[in-house]
Parts: sequence; C-alpha cells; structure tokens
Amino acid sequence: MLRKWFSIPEEAAPPVGMVRNGPTDHGQSAPHEEAAMHEGTLSPAALAGNAPAGRYCSFEQIYQSAANKLPRISYNILKVAEMVNSAHLSTMSTDAKRCSLLMALEAASVKVEDVLQDAVLRERALSEYEEAQKTRLKNFEQSKAEENAKIQAELEKLTKAHMAKIQANLDELAREQDNFRVWQKSKHQECDRLTDAAGYCVPQGSAIGPNSLAGVLERATMTQ
Repeated sequence: MLRKWFSIPEEAAPPVGMVRNGPTDHGQSAPHEEAAMHEGTLSPAALAGNAPAGRYCSFEQIYQSAANKLPRISYNILKVAEMVNSAHLSTMSTDAKRCSLLMALEAASVKVEDVLQDAVLRERALSEYEEAQKTRLKNFEQSKAEENAKIQAELEKLTKAHMAKIQANLDELAREQDNFRVWQKSKHQECDRLTDAAGYCVPQGSAIGPNSLAGVLERATMTQ
C-alpha cells in the first residue's frame, strides 16, 4: 500500500480547465490565459477578473495561480487528502490513519511543515479568488442596479406621459359632456317655447293635457 503511494508523485502543476458553477466540469480556456496560468503569472484575483461572466475557475486553476509560492514537494496536501480518503485506510481508526500517513511522508522525505504550508497557501489562494469574485459580483450588482434605475426612470417618464394623455382625454370628455348638458337645457327651453306657442293654436278652453308639443298637436287634431 505504501509502495503504491510512493510510486505516484504529485504533479507540481495540476491540469487546467474552465468550469461552470463547480470544480470538476472542465472546458477550454483561452490559450494565452492557460499559458499564463501554467507560468504562474496570474494571481487568484487576476484569475477571477479574467474569467468570463458566469464562469468560475476550477480549484486546479486557482491552485495553479499560486504554484510559484507552493513548496516543491512530491506529496502536497492534495495527495495527503487522497491518501487519507483511500479505500486502504477506510477501516482504520483515526490514530492508525495518522501513523500510516506520517510513515508515508517520512518515507518520501516530506516534511510535515511543508505539507501544512502547502495547505495554508492553497486555502489562501481560494480565499483570494473568493474575495475577487465577491468584488466582481458586487460591481456587477451595482451596474445592474444602475441599469434598472435608468429603465425605471424611463418607465416612469413614459407612464407620466401616458397618464397625462389619459387625463387629457378625460378632461376632453368632461367638457363634451358639459356642452351636451348645456345644449339639452337649451333644447328643453326651446321645446317649452314651441309648446307655449302651439297652445295658442288650439281652441280656447281645450284641455291641452301634458305641457308638451306632442300633446298640444294631439289635442289640436282631435278638435278639428
């Protein structure tokens, strides 16, 4: 079991790939970005800034961005994690796993301090990448908020214009209704005038009935 661990040294530069919303779904990155990451020229923050919107780097990419700071050891913290979760140790107690691990590191001439430093630097790279993504997300949120505010202002302006048009239509309708009522009042007065005049056209003493021109005409016809 230990011989198996010792025969497979950990690569200093893990494979690079782009993922969407996760650490394992690998894709393709731009050639110049991939070359830069292999050379260790991109920091975790720069790596976050160069990633397309909605896409996040794999853990391997983030670790690669800090590769020039990591200890050059054959068994880093990733290999240790693989060893701890190996099926060969699954039935062992915690103390037995620890002894087997320390034995493996000692046999590979790897210092525990270097492994712990490797873990610290990798965690720091992940945290820096996270902070850079938080900043990018905050800026993205601010830009969208400004865009939404602009749309809201245009919407309010458009709504105000349409509401003014609606009110103008209501005012115009109210004026037309007022004009019609004025005309109706004049019409009633005109009918009264005609009815009064028609009353003089029937014999005196005739029961005119309702005070309307139709009633007067009806009565006048009956008296003929």
